[in-house]
Amino acid sequence: MDYIRLTPEYDAAVAELIRTNLKKLHLDIPGTAYFDPELDHLSDYYAKPGCGYYVLIDNGTVIGGIGLAECSGFRNCCELQKLYLADSEKGKGLGYGLVSFIEDKAREKGYRRIYLETHSSLQAAIHIYEKAGYQRIDRPVSIVHGAMDRFYLKELFS
Repeated sequence: MDYIRLTPEYDAAVAELIRTNLKKLHLDIPGTAYFDPELDHLSDYYAKPGCGYYVLIDNGTVIGGIGLAECSGFRNCCELQKLYLADSEKGKGLGYGLVSFIEDKAREKGYRRIYLETHSSLQAAIHIYEKAGYQRIDRPVSIVHGAMDRFYLKELFS
């Protein structure tokens, strides 16, 4: 398995992975990543400075992905975005690896903290975030995805 920066050749596979996960959890609703206008072209979206999206590849197949982008709501902060795994790969500890990987990328980019938003129905993801040291916070004043109802922040340097 390899982590690689998202390229256009994997855009469709990542969009499908995200939509499949959200639909299965009944989160294929407005206010979630399911309807993000950039979803079919994430490699373009994450090409901006301070951003990045990375896919986990196994034998040429996308089995997971995770991204980060600058978060203007907090100082020296990025947002962990779009952590998804193929159903066949869940329960193998790969989510922890993806989170650790993206935290290292955030540090490399000079971020001091990392924010994320999720939904209370995503219990497996919440378990990963909390075990990785993310602290639950109140809903920030301005958020992108209106359907999200859980918010977390982690200091990257202690």
